Amino acid sequence: MTLTKRIIPCLDIKDGRVVKGTNFLGLRDAGDPVELAARYNEQGADEVVFLDITASKEARGIIIDVIRRAADELFLPLTVGGGIRSLDDMQQILRAGADKVSINTSAVQHPELISEGAAKFGAQCIVVAMDVRRNYEMREGVTPIDLPDGAVCWYEVVIYGGSHPTGIDAVGWALEAERRGAGEILLTSMETDGVKTGFDIAVTRAISERVTIPVIASGGVGAIEHFYEGFVEGKADACLAASVFHFGEMTVREVKEDLAARGVPVRL
Repeated sequence: MTLTKRIIPCLDIKDGRVVKGTNFLGLRDAGDPVELAARYNEQGADEVVFLDITASKEARGIIIDVIRRAADELFLPLTVGGGIRSLDDMQQILRAGADKVSINTSAVQHPELISEGAAKFGAQCIVVAMDVRRNYEMREGVTPIDLPDGAVCWYEVVIYGGSHPTGIDAVGWALEAERRGAGEILLTSMETDGVKTGFDIAVTRAISERVTIPVIASGGVGAIEHFYEGFVEGKADACLAASVFHFGEMTVREVKEDLAARGVPVRL
């Protein structure tokens, strides 16, 4: 049986509203998260990701309220990320109605959180988000990846919204996340995020070919054909995008119809 490829809109949420900027600067209000998610539900989205970008303890109550409203109104899986640092945080979010939690910085700093979360809630609930960037200073123990321009680099995991390099090899970290019980990898390349030139195919394919769990490609959609490239060249299991959907450049249905016409299996 061929598994269908998933299209996932991502909603960055600040103070209960969807916002979109470039590298968290110049944020524009894009609307109410539940209203937007309902629109994507109607368009045939396979899932929705809510990313709480101001996830301090004081603001956690806002996202919990948004999750509850979304869970009451929507009939599609909901993943929530941002500021999740403990099993208690995971439990709060899942109890409010989310289907999965996404952990990034906290997973790097406390890898046992992946295995503990998977043991308590099930691997299908744990998404490990990875922000990565190219590093051309090759060293022992990293995975060399060939780029389209002929250069060779490795991809380094970065945390705190891309501001802190870790020295961790992205391919190695993806394999460790899988070994610890993650159900999915959400992969964002800092090189392509917000640039609208397409996904970073090199690292997407490198990780997709090495892990057996699904890989969600993220960062860089600017045209409808970028989804096809993410699936066929990047070998991703799902493709995630934000601004092209929020500001009406294309609909989820248009993307799926284009993919279906090109022979990519999708749920229409």
